[in-house]
Amino acid sequence: MLVLFQLALAAGAPWGALAMGGRYPGRFPPAMRVAALVQVVLYGAMGAIVFARAGLLLPELFTVSHVAVWVVVALMAVAVVLNVITPSKWERRLWAPVALVLLATSVVVALGE
Repeated sequence: MLVLFQLALAAGAPWGALAMGGRYPGRFPPAMRVAALVQVVLYGAMGAIVFARAGLLLPELFTVSHVAVWVVVALMAVAVVLNVITPSKWERRLWAPVALVLLATSVVVALGE
């Protein structure tokens, strides 16, 4: 879901109020569209790490995912905090719960060794 949302922002979807603290309502400016693409790569990598650790994808990443999954957990914890303290009420309502679910699931996978 996050990847698709960021791809839509990068493609010019007028959802800027739902991201980056609502600083860019409407369509993102070009630099922020590039930032959205960077986030696509980051979220994809984090998803791959969690799925590898869970044994669902990319078995060749299983060993490295032992440590990397904790990096994902830390990043998701930061995401929860940032989405709770954002000035954007829409981010608090939409992305804070999503970030919390992602944090919880990544912790479950990280602990499930």
